[in-house]
Amino acid sequence: MKKEIVVSGIRSTGSLHLGNYLGAMRNYARMQDDFTCFFFVADYHSLTTHPDPKDLRASVYRVIAENIASGLDPEKVTLYAQSDVPETTELYLLLNTLAYKGELEKVPTFKDKVRSQPDNVNAALLTYPVLMAADILIHKATQVPVGKDQEQHLEMARNFAHRFNSRYNETIFPEPYAFNFGEALIKVPGLDGSAKMSKSENGAGTIYLTDEDEVIRKKIMKAKTDSSPTEAHTPLPESIANLFQLLQLVSGAEAVAPYQTAWNETTIRFGDLKKELAEAMVQFVKPIREKALDLQQSPEAIQQILRTGAEKARASAAQTLEEARRAVGIRYY
Repeated sequence: MKKEIVVSGIRSTGSLHLGNYLGAMRNYARMQDDFTCFFFVADYHSLTTHPDPKDLRASVYRVIAENIASGLDPEKVTLYAQSDVPETTELYLLLNTLAYKGELEKVPTFKDKVRSQPDNVNAALLTYPVLMAADILIHKATQVPVGKDQEQHLEMARNFAHRFNSRYNETIFPEPYAFNFGEALIKVPGLDGSAKMSKSENGAGTIYLTDEDEVIRKKIMKAKTDSSPTEAHTPLPESIANLFQLLQLVSGAEAVAPYQTAWNETTIRFGDLKKELAEAMVQFVKPIREKALDLQQSPEAIQQILRTGAEKARASAAQTLEEARRAVGIRYY
């Protein structure tokens, strides 16, 4: 039986963090035996914020290493760099003709970028969801493992697929959906009380997969907490709920239960909670960090993985692009 196709990617700027792992990368490894998987490093997406060209190669290599350290097997999946598949950018052009300025300007991530970097509101930022859709549709993906913050981008990819099929009266692209093994989509909270961890916005509130043990411990011990409750069964403030969620993500619900009880009984000790979370997080991140660092000592091996992945990805992409070109009518011989 033909396997369903999965596509997802991670930007090459910044270090990957716990949110990347729990929101997407963990599922990558769980999917590789049952699906045809295409996973890529989104180096073109990273160019919207103009990274230093000298850093780009090391960033791509690091992301590849961290993906493998997180459980991906290059023999089972197609692991490649976005820029090695030029068919994606041609499909991006075709989809841009079906994307409209008004809808792109309403995307929350675009509005956030306008606020945070008003001097760099470039066209690639505006059309970011269109390139993301091209990344997915070029392989005719039906499933995309994403975190909760990417749900709207995926909804737009479905819209573009539907528009293309309707406009040219051909069912070329399936409409992809989020995949999370039947669980609710995960948004990993920040240590600073924010709604989610980020690769770029607040390093103190984020646990990176490259963080050393002591760095992790210091970040968690400095994590934001509110005052201890003075009344039983007081609703959890967001900062404490975040710490509970992080502990549950790395240690399970049974680890959180005694702290929830202590909170309800107004006997909680935040220092104990943070110490347990810190040690649990150290043990969670350490094997990923060490394996990724080891892989980065062999750049030739990473280059071969990228080369092989590019060949496989282009074979898939070329077939899809040919169908799209013929549907549009730009095939003359």
